[in-house]
Amino acid sequence: QVQLVESGGGLVQAGGSLRLSCAVSGRTFSMYYMGWFRQAPGKEREFVSAISWSGGRTNYADSVKGRFTISRDSAKSTVYLQMNSLKPEDTAVYYCATARSGSGAYAPASATDYANWGQGTQVTVSS
Repeated sequence: QVQLVESGGGLVQAGGSLRLSCAVSGRTFSMYYMGWFRQAPGKEREFVSAISWSGGRTNYADSVKGRFTISRDSAKSTVYLQMNSLKPEDTAVYYCATARSGSGAYAPASATDYANWGQGTQVTVSS
């Protein structure tokens, strides 16, 4: 069983930055691609970013391209989401998710491609 624990959320002013972390335990971190999703109140969960298990492929939602950067540290079994130039519309609960893949170039945007989810961390951006 894979466990994921997110951290790093909080309250920040518009234009500020936060870095989210997601620590993975329970299975070998390699061979698992990682994704970040978010859900704002009254809205559906949406894709934010993903990274393949090799780290060689990344994927971003159009709404965060150029502002957010996903990365992974295999030695620490942790994936990060660096969020810069935050906007009030980025306010949401952010979830990390993972699943195993034989392809080192797989970084899907669909939530149905992910088997394991964290509990989420709240990000609030004030205007």
